[in-house]
Amino acid sequence: MAIIITMLLMGVLLGFVGAGGAGFIIAMLTLVFHIPIHVALATSLTAMAFTTLSGVVSHYREGNVVLVIGGVVGGFGAFGSYIGSKFGSLIPAHLLHWFTAGMLFLSAIFMFIRLIMFQKRSQSSLKGHKELSKDNVIKCIFLGLVTGILAGAFGIGSAPFIQLGLMVLLGLTIRQSVGTTMLVILPIAIGGGFGYSSEGYLDYVLLVQVLIGTMLGAYIGAKFTNYAPRMLLRFSMIMTPILAGCMLLVE
Repeated sequence: MAIIITMLLMGVLLGFVGAGGAGFIIAMLTLVFHIPIHVALATSLTAMAFTTLSGVVSHYREGNVVLVIGGVVGGFGAFGSYIGSKFGSLIPAHLLHWFTAGMLFLSAIFMFIRLIMFQKRSQSSLKGHKELSKDNVIKCIFLGLVTGILAGAFGIGSAPFIQLGLMVLLGLTIRQSVGTTMLVILPIAIGGGFGYSSEGYLDYVLLVQVLIGTMLGAYIGAKFTNYAPRMLLRFSMIMTPILAGCMLLVE
């Protein structure tokens, strides 16, 4: 019950901020409840498959999802995430704490870059979303494999990396990158979760507890997002992964 209540509070924060969810869940499970980090990674990654599903549907209805790009990046991302999870399962726990924390700090930097440099982009430079050029297909494959491997190995969603990649490599707008990133994370989470599950690291009872708490909390937290000052939201989006990384280093 303590895990559900804690995850509920976490969900409220993450629903409000809209970023850094996987890393914070990993940090809380390892630091507060002393869950082995491989189990925490498996649980967090699998939980993302469920928590992002509603987000994908919502963004698709709003027209923010570029299906062709999301499908290609997500498909190869799932493969990369599966491979990454196999690699992550071989990393000793004491080293994995450092690697995952490092990735969280790096994601905060990427989030800062996205918020500062690309906040005003409103027009896509991609010509024709339904037909991808050979160069763009290669970019999609590269982006999917790299972000998938990172997500699978270190258990984080890689959202800032995916968003920046979609904007820089493929020319998507802010809205398109956010919605399409949700679509990309879905297969990445499934691939990584399946990989860790096949290694015996997925705790199904813990997964249900995390899902109950975070999904309910995220729904509540999202209600407050529109009332928060934009500067507070930006600050929170950058500081959330930093705080999660610090918690992992303490552990």
